[in-house]
Amino acid sequence: MKKYVALLLQLIIWSGFTMAQWLSGKDHFFSKIILFVVFFYLAFLLARMIVKSNKLTLWITIMSLSTYGMLHLLLSYVMTDSIIL
Repeated sequence: MKKYVALLLQLIIWSGFTMAQWLSGKDHFFSKIILFVVFFYLAFLLARMIVKSNKLTLWITIMSLSTYGMLHLLLSYVMTDSIIL
């Protein structure tokens, strides 16, 4: 159950990353990389506090990042596809 809670909380963090990235739309690419690193570290620390295992924390963080990426791509495809139709 702790793994599931950590995954859900990390998805909330990645949603916050999307909001911060959207608000900083005109920033340089390097600034966006720094923003990603900060959010990745925050997600990692949160999961490590809950799970208390570095290996499992890294696995959960990669899973949540992959889930976030797939959802982000799917939603951006659906939103742009529906505008064209």
